[in-house]
Amino acid sequence: MLKIVVIDDEQDAIDLITGAIRQHCPDAEVVGNATNIDDAQIEIASRKPDVVFLDIAMPSGGGFELLNRIPVRDFEVIFVTAYNEHAIRAFRYSAIDYLLKPVDIAELIEAVNKAGRSHLRNERNLINGLLENLSNGFKKISIPTNSGFEFVVIDEIIRIEADRSYCCFYLTGKRKYLVSKCLNDYHNLLENNGFFRVHNSHLINLQHVKSYVRRDGGYVEMTDSAQVPLSRMKKSFFLHALKKHVI
Repeated sequence: MLKIVVIDDEQDAIDLITGAIRQHCPDAEVVGNATNIDDAQIEIASRKPDVVFLDIAMPSGGGFELLNRIPVRDFEVIFVTAYNEHAIRAFRYSAIDYLLKPVDIAELIEAVNKAGRSHLRNERNLINGLLENLSNGFKKISIPTNSGFEFVVIDEIIRIEADRSYCCFYLTGKRKYLVSKCLNDYHNLLENNGFFRVHNSHLINLQHVKSYVRRDGGYVEMTDSAQVPLSRMKKSFFLHALKKHVI
């Protein structure tokens, strides 16, 4: 089921799009809506939609401003506006489609179908990424990016830090990736491959531990010079895991 969020400052427009999807798109569901970009950012973070219908011009701030606020966009965008001069800029943001108000229902249905096909391709890419993880003896993991997937060698991951509903990967060579997934997903994937969760927000690669420092409540210094806090409750487990890993 395709999850959709509708963002428009006009409630009538939200109702029209929601009603049309409910009536004509059985494989899609509107899971949320908002009439301003502040609420829209919260809706997108909490609902994790596959598709966002986004009004370009709103008194509270435009659709382009909203997209600039979101560091990692893992959803398709269908722009909706009364002004066709925004079209070129809209497609620069990789919009899947662009609808002019008043919205034509047939064009809306086709836009949803197009988004569904794109989402299916992305799902296939994810499956291929998981298969890649298995076929390479789990030496790499696939990280979703705006353009597809990046295959990263596990040994090159120094640490992963949670940032609300995102994860930030810090790799050797000062590389950095922001991913729209929670830290638990990567903890479950990597905990048996030399990674330890030293804190609620930090998963580290034991290979890249430079030192353990007792002062300031205790922290772990990594090979990228980051000082990662160590939870007091996990201190003994960490030292045991580190000793076992080093030996």
